Amino acid sequence: MNDDTDGVIGRCIGETSLVDVSFISKEMPKVGEYVSLEYDGKNVLGMIEALVRGSVSINNEIYDPKTIEKIRMIEGDDHYIKGKVRILGDIDNDLRIPRTPAPPGTEIKAADSAVLSEIFQVGNYGLKLGNLITQDQVSVEIDINKMVSRHLAVLAMTGAGKSNTVSVLVDGLLKVNGSVLIFDMHSEYVNTEFGEGRVNIIKPLINPIYMSFGEIKKLSNIPSNAYVQERYFRKAYRLAQKDLSKGSVYGKDFIGLIINRLESWLLEESDESEGKSSNASDRKSITDVLNKVEHMQDKYGNILSLEASDIIDNLKVGKANILDLGSVDEFASDVVVSHILRTVLKSRKEFLRTGTGLGFPIFLILEEAHILAPQNRTTESKLWISRIAREGRKFSVGLCMVSQSPKSLDSDALSQANNMIILRLVEPTDQNHVQRASENLSDDLIAQLPSLNIGEAIVLGLMTKIPTLVKIDEFKGKITGGDLNIVEEWSKSAKKEKKTLKQQKQEYEELGGDY
Repeated sequence: MNDDTDGVIGRCIGETSLVDVSFISKEMPKVGEYVSLEYDGKNVLGMIEALVRGSVSINNEIYDPKTIEKIRMIEGDDHYIKGKVRILGDIDNDLRIPRTPAPPGTEIKAADSAVLSEIFQVGNYGLKLGNLITQDQVSVEIDINKMVSRHLAVLAMTGAGKSNTVSVLVDGLLKVNGSVLIFDMHSEYVNTEFGEGRVNIIKPLINPIYMSFGEIKKLSNIPSNAYVQERYFRKAYRLAQKDLSKGSVYGKDFIGLIINRLESWLLEESDESEGKSSNASDRKSITDVLNKVEHMQDKYGNILSLEASDIIDNLKVGKANILDLGSVDEFASDVVVSHILRTVLKSRKEFLRTGTGLGFPIFLILEEAHILAPQNRTTESKLWISRIAREGRKFSVGLCMVSQSPKSLDSDALSQANNMIILRLVEPTDQNHVQRASENLSDDLIAQLPSLNIGEAIVLGLMTKIPTLVKIDEFKGKITGGDLNIVEEWSKSAKKEKKTLKQQKQEYEELGGDY
């Protein structure tokens, strides 16, 4: 690209509109390159969104390859470049869309780097994300306030640079003492180096005292239509809470208290006349509940603890709070995440109303968001993700949904994200799903997604003044979420095995054996 603002890239042709213009050129610019158009006393910024190359002589009506070769041998060059520019706004009028279209024949020039640098600088509330792909000397900052308050989606196929992008975001927020809570589904960020004293690891433990009945009922897997089972379970649940409030803890834990209650009722029912059908029915219901609760204790007892403090007490201001969910299955993760989302939103509301509760804004980063808020399945987390997406702005609770399978992510939740960082996406169903959720993602920008290199992204939304193609900075700390070097791991394992066999041989020979 010619960085000289006097250098003309091309000229407008055909009919122009307020939103885009077509142009013709002899030199090849780049898709994503910023250009300027001067007309009607305005200096208008645009972005090249589409390009095609053609030849006047070699057209679609030639069917003989030999004829094409002869034409190519003729001296002269009659090729042309035709493209489309998306109008972004008047540079001198806060990037407002002009009220009149550009006249045909208007010159299209390369945008001045100094102007672009000014556009992409946010100031005190900016987070440096990377540099323009087409002009790498221009830094791109995003508005932190608008990113957090208006929510964000980071979308990419596997291996496109999603973990690096999230790490750059977190690192940038920590530099301004931002408070972040990462729901780390696969323990990717537990060992990430965000700086000494900047990380607070949180174990996935919930004190049952702070859980709602609905949350603990979901863990017990009691069906919604099993009314008698639910009645017994609710009664045992309330009595267990009462026992705890009195300090009368005769079970190992909260679930143990529920089990003890159910066992005592089952014993009482068994002592009654076995000839009564009602007793037999009650015994069966109690037994069914008891079996489910014991199964819950076996499977999820490791995440329920009376010694666990309230999640709000575990969150630290100015740190990357990382909830390590790597050892928890998806079902339990849904319960843990939904509980925390509900508690955080409730606590922020309480603080703004009474001054007690979570005393600082927080940015929630949901890794594998398509698992927690799936498109065609109901989960508890999905409910609270949607609630925070709609209400979080009023209570300074920001949301970032991260997904490598956008088509599987709930479209309602995705549409609430007013900012997007979209790295490489190849699958058409992923592309279409994202486009339906974002009004700013044009067909031409969508067409660029498969051609993005690792770490390159389309950035759009309220956190940036104009849509842009960015090369994301490389995070300087160690990231554990990247791909392993498989060949190197095999080599290490083979050396370790060889060393073990050698040691065994030496030990055997020392004992006088013949190996």
